[in-house]
Amino acid sequence: MKEITAKEVESLIKERNALNIIDVREVDEVAEGKIPNAVNIPIGAVESRMHELDKSKEYIMVCRSGARSGSATEFLESQGYHAINMQGGMLAWEADVE
Repeated sequence: MKEITAKEVESLIKERNALNIIDVREVDEVAEGKIPNAVNIPIGAVESRMHELDKSKEYIMVCRSGARSGSATEFLESQGYHAINMQGGMLAWEADVE
């Protein structure tokens, strides 16, 4: 499984890279703040909503600590998607949230 640090994601955002970030936390968790422009697809809905994703794009998966996003990353990879897990999740995120 590919992984990326929260600092690396922050740097990519600052460099104005177009990122596809999927936050797999529950709606109430995301309401407390998420990475700007991240799309919320709760972990339980990833399988039923993966048709919304483009297999030609790369997705950075995020959760609270990195565990659920790791599971989502492994699942999407097994389905032919390009996914990367953000290590440490939002607990490691130090930049602004929306």
